[in-house]
Amino acid sequence: MYTWVYDSVDQVNEVASMLLLSQLVERPKSVLGLATGNSPLGVYQRLIENYRKGLVDMSRASSFNLDEYCGLAPEHPGSYHYYMEKHLFEQVNFRPENIHIPSGVGECEANARDYELELKKCGGIDLQLLGLGQNGHIGFNEPGSAFIFHTHKVALTESTIEANRPLFENPGDIPRHAITMGVGNILEARKILLIATGESKAQAVSAMIHGDITPRLPASILHTHANVTVLLDRAAASAL
Repeated sequence: MYTWVYDSVDQVNEVASMLLLSQLVERPKSVLGLATGNSPLGVYQRLIENYRKGLVDMSRASSFNLDEYCGLAPEHPGSYHYYMEKHLFEQVNFRPENIHIPSGVGECEANARDYELELKKCGGIDLQLLGLGQNGHIGFNEPGSAFIFHTHKVALTESTIEANRPLFENPGDIPRHAITMGVGNILEARKILLIATGESKAQAVSAMIHGDITPRLPASILHTHANVTVLLDRAAASAL
């Protein structure tokens, strides 16, 4: 696990976007694993800027998102379908047929099994982008008694539900379940890039880097992967 600490969030976003850009330039048909939430927003904005400058072509690339909320239609403003369209896809030239996001509509268990099959067909993710939850989750792999390796439906923890509260005007709309890639799906990626910024992530970062490998801190399993890059700002690195 290679860890780099930068003075600002802007620097973290810039380096992360350049690593993604390099991947797409070197291998235009790359399969990217993409994340949502606050962490990747600046990264996606810089990718859009590079696309507008003509520095990158995404038309031959494919994407697989980590997760989606159960019970939200793609057009719901709280869904990750909506997030990805708004913050990346509608502003670059990804082909719609190359975009893969779990469906939160209908039976989530069946949708998870279908998504697992799609992942198997893609030939493997070349570069997986990750954020880090305050409780150490990656994707929506929440702390628990065992690692779950396949794509699955998960009950969100109260801390994750609380963190999502500002995203929903009506508290009754806050999802309590999601579909997520399992840690096994994440570990099958050839390269992993994790970004974490802000003091609220400091304890999770410290436990991930210095603690034991345990399902009580899902991100700790990244120690078993041969090619993981961690980008932090000084606030997120403050407990190291």
